[in-house]
Order: sequence, then structure tokens, then C-alpha cells
Amino acid sequence: MKPGEPAAHVARRMSGIEPFHVMELLARARELEAQGRSIVHMEIGEPDFPTPEPICRAGIKALDKGELFYTPAPGLPELRQAIAAFYRSRYGVEVSPSRILVTTGSSGALLLICAVLVNPGDEVLLADPGYPCNRHFVRVMGGEPRAVPVDAATDYQLAPEHVERYWSGKTIAALVASPSNPTGTLVSSERMSAMAAFARGKAGTLIVDEIYHGLVYEGDYTTALAFTEDAFVINSFSKYFNMTGWRLGWMVAPQRYVRELDKLAQNLFLAAPTPAQYAALAAFEPGTLAILEARVREFKARRDYLVPELRRIGFDIPVTPQGAFYIYAGCSKLTHDSFGFARDLLEQAGVAITPGIDFGANAPERHVRFAYTNSIGRLKEGVARIARFLAR
Repeated sequence: MKPGEPAAHVARRMSGIEPFHVMELLARARELEAQGRSIVHMEIGEPDFPTPEPICRAGIKALDKGELFYTPAPGLPELRQAIAAFYRSRYGVEVSPSRILVTTGSSGALLLICAVLVNPGDEVLLADPGYPCNRHFVRVMGGEPRAVPVDAATDYQLAPEHVERYWSGKTIAALVASPSNPTGTLVSSERMSAMAAFARGKAGTLIVDEIYHGLVYEGDYTTALAFTEDAFVINSFSKYFNMTGWRLGWMVAPQRYVRELDKLAQNLFLAAPTPAQYAALAAFEPGTLAILEARVREFKARRDYLVPELRRIGFDIPVTPQGAFYIYAGCSKLTHDSFGFARDLLEQAGVAITPGIDFGANAPERHVRFAYTNSIGRLKEGVARIARFLAR
């Protein structure tokens, strides 16, 4: 701020919104790369694969045809129908297209849900560790995110016993992510069904983040929509479909909320990006799905390499992640300051990872997250560098 310049008027809610601490490390990593240093990136939660060519081709076709006008706020009718067909073919679940709203990324979906549900002072239960933006969306609406410490006993996930214990008179919803960021673990069908039933019994809501669906490497899993029509279910074209920069997601909402969500979307966003919606129509084609499934197999191979290697060199990974592309590893045998550890690892070994501080208050100093969004060759180089760093 320049001398004499008036102080900025900032809303009180901003005091509860924290930055991504890993962005400081990422910025430093970019500086080091600009200086000629080789950096192994294991911090970025974004697929390293490009958007499949059929999706890009569909987007280009839409541009060539001039398909650049606003769509209805809930999305292209044909895309909503395609998403409904995807639930039918992949999960055997019937979802009316009228319950599907296409959004500007899955974050746009969660913002709409929080705005429709949360009054000032309302509580939403979330697992700790968990994705930080989820709690920030609740705070933006004046709600209170209630962090529930979870551990390996429940695969680092909310379980029915947590929801029953922490649900209070102010609680209006519980938010779960399966697979989760940062742990890559799943909520079992039995636990998901039980939590949905409990929330319904309390006249509350279950919000389910399924943005890493498709990126699951073993075990049976299905959408929460198989158990309940009362939950809000969020998904994304970013992760499994490799469309991060296209900024496109969707939600399936209980029918009674659709009109309110539509009305709010009109005011906040008007509609998701039109070219991205036309491009996404190709995401469900058999040829595209074949490309994506080959990439899922590659992600699994990376996980199967990295988990035992990290354990071998001293990290504690009590639960093998079943999905996503993350490993949440205990580092207490190696350090009591995960942020300092991540900073030193970057500066001295040229490996970028994410410290636990970004994911909550549940022993963040004793955890780090690895993202296997890099080739196995680069992951091997990263492990070798970490091992040499630890041997010093």
C-alpha cells in the first residue's frame, strides 16, 4: 500500500479464507526451473495427460460452427442427457436429466449448493484432512465448517459414527469426498448409505464429491445416487476426463432444489462455457472412454510403483489409496515440520510435494501429499532424489 493510500475495505469473511500454501512452493519451483534447475513435480493435482483428441475436435467443431452463444443456465439439454446416460451405463442408475445442472467446474457446483443450503451460523461437517476449498465455500456463505478429525481406522473418511457424534442442532449437511483429496481413499457403499439415511433422518443433507470417480483402481464402488435421491452429488470433467482448463463440471440435485439452483446459476454465472459444453459431448463416446481407461491403467501403475517405494524410504502410508492420484503420507519419522521439509526438499533435492498444512488442522505438520501426475520415469527420479536427501 502506498503512503497516504486508504486501507482496503475487506469483508470480515475473508479472515477465514486461507491461501493454498503449496502455491508458494510451486512459485519457487518455477523460479528454480527458470534458473535451469530440474524439478520433479509431485505437488500438482492435475492430470498430466492432454485432453483426449476427440474432445478437442468436438470443441473445435463447435467453434467453427459458431456455437458460442449462451446456453440455458442448467446446461445444454443434450449434455445433460448424455450425463444421465453415463450414469445409466456406468452405474446402472437412472437419473432424470432435469436433476442435472452443468456448472463452471465442480467448484461452481459446490458454490451453488452452499449458497442454496447454508445460512449464517449453519454447520457443515467435513473430514480433516480434506480439500481446503470445501470449507472455504461454507465460510463464504457465513456457515461454519466443522472439521472432523479422521484417521486410518476409517480410511481417512467420514464414517457414520463420526456423523452421529458430531451432528449438532446447527448442522445442516455433511460433505464427503470419495475418492478424496488428499488421501485417495473411498467411502464404502455401506457407510455412504448409512450416512445418507442419518442425514435424511435429521432433515439434513449429504453432499458427495465424486470428482475423482473413474480414477478408481480396485474394489467395488458406485455413485451415492445408487442409495439416495436426497443427496447432492458433484462431478467434474477435470480429473477422469482430463479437461481441467475447460472449466466444466456438473451436479445432480434433489428435484426439489433444481428451481432454486437454476435461479441462482442465472444470477451468478448465467451458464458454463459454451464451447466446453459442446466439447464435453464427445467425452462419453466409446473411443474417448477407451483413451481414458488406458490412462487409468497408467495411473494405477504409477500408484503401484510409488506407494511401496515411499514406504521403503521411510514414509508411513497405513492405507493404500484406492483412487484419485494422491498419496497422503506420514512423515513424522523424518521431520516434525512438513512445510519446512517440503521447502528443503525442493531447494536441496529439486522435488516438489505438498505439505499437510493445506488440508486442515489434523496433524498437518506430520503429513505430506504426493501427486503421481507425472510419468513413472520422473517418479523414479523423484524417489531417488528424496532417498539421497534423506541420507544426508
